[in-house]
Amino acid sequence: MRLGRLVLYARDVEAMVGFYEKHFAFRPLRLTNDRIIELVASDGGANLMIHPAGRAQKMGQSLVKLVFDVEDVQAFCAKCASEGLEFGSLHRADGYVFANAKDPCGNSISVSSRSFRQSPGKR
Repeated sequence: MRLGRLVLYARDVEAMVGFYEKHFAFRPLRLTNDRIIELVASDGGANLMIHPAGRAQKMGQSLVKLVFDVEDVQAFCAKCASEGLEFGSLHRADGYVFANAKDPCGNSISVSSRSFRQSPGKR
């Protein structure tokens, strides 16, 4: 069993689709008469389903952060900055680097080299 999809609620569905398509190479899948736009991961990872938010839902209030595996976090953040997406400071952890930002609806996102780090078991 694997995690296949995550649902993100959005006030501006098209802004969210464009954001994840531009910066993270997701491909939108639009089905006739479906309110959800499924963003298909280009690398076979979990898909994102962008769902219109209800009036009572508060944006950016989830306790979830989307973390994208990026081997060179500094270079990725520089590329995104040239495209209008600003990440916060680079943080160095136990053998990896990460940086945080928000998507157009205020959801927390992160890019991290954690999956590429050299751990004692990988040497």
